[in-house]
Amino acid sequence: MAKVALIGASGAAGSRLLRELSDRGHSVTGIARNPEKIAALPGVTARKGDVFDKEGLADLIRGHDVVISAVHFLDSDADTLIAAVRASGAKRYLVVGGAGSLEVAPGKRLVDTPEFPAIYKAEAQRGADFLDKLKTVGDLDWTFLSPSAVFSPGERTGQFRLGKDTLLASDKGSSISFEDYAIVMVDEIEKPAHIRRRFTVGY
Repeated sequence: MAKVALIGASGAAGSRLLRELSDRGHSVTGIARNPEKIAALPGVTARKGDVFDKEGLADLIRGHDVVISAVHFLDSDADTLIAAVRASGAKRYLVVGGAGSLEVAPGKRLVDTPEFPAIYKAEAQRGADFLDKLKTVGDLDWTFLSPSAVFSPGERTGQFRLGKDTLLASDKGSSISFEDYAIVMVDEIEKPAHIRRRFTVGY
């Protein structure tokens, strides 16, 4: 079982990741601004952390096998997060990505389509920038997992599809639940298959 540091453990995606990791027997340090909001689960230790404090964050995640970022891109800084992981000595780094940087046609990203909601544009662009930064990182075994367009609470079905850089969609649209997304990310921790690359999950 892995020792996992989960940054953003009280959030929408982070709380589902926390539960999935706990259910599978991993040892998790859940990190959040308000640690009292982190669910009390087996194998979970809640810690207070600031995503903009590189040294403090590095101290919290030092000694872990795996680090996961599950924080909004507009509420964090890619350079600080990557630097903190590097400073901690951890080599495996997984990021809860966004759908905006996925392609809907060759060379055309979802965030650049006219239909993309303006309210989410800044977050999506920041996520795309984060991915671009990761692509220049050669000393971490990073993975950027993009959800489908609609990323929301739902059921843990265990039924989903994986893709690479293209948005997954069906006749029902493009979506994935937080619960099924968590399965895929923890699978990637247990059996790494997407080192130094992005992949996506959807129905």
